[in-house]
Amino acid sequence: MPVFLTEEWFAQVETLAAQAGDLNLSPALQSLVINLIVSDSETGVKELSLAAGKLHKGLSEQARTTLTMNAQTLRKVFLEFDMTAAMQAFMTGKIKVQGDMSQLMALQTAKPSPAQKELFHHILEHTQVV
Repeated sequence: MPVFLTEEWFAQVETLAAQAGDLNLSPALQSLVINLIVSDSETGVKELSLAAGKLHKGLSEQARTTLTMNAQTLRKVFLEFDMTAAMQAFMTGKIKVQGDMSQLMALQTAKPSPAQKELFHHILEHTQVV
């Protein structure tokens, strides 16, 4: 099982995302592109993006918003869909926002599809957290 945010983990996420196919997302989530920078990874700063409901290695040129956070917050918010943790992290400064804040509103109000939840559940099942 690959360690969270390692090269092996990104490869596993890519494989699982390809297997998942269409996630049947709402239009708001389908068009949402956000860059994510993780500052406390065991292997250094990690850059990834959320686009069309899937996580991708590297930053996206289409993103209008960049969020910087720690690995635990990334896992809670984007893999576990814990919106309470998201709000707490934002209020306590654990999530720093650059760019278009309206993107966060879309992220907060749009519900993940059952297919997206299943994909992220599979990602968590194949993730070793250190």
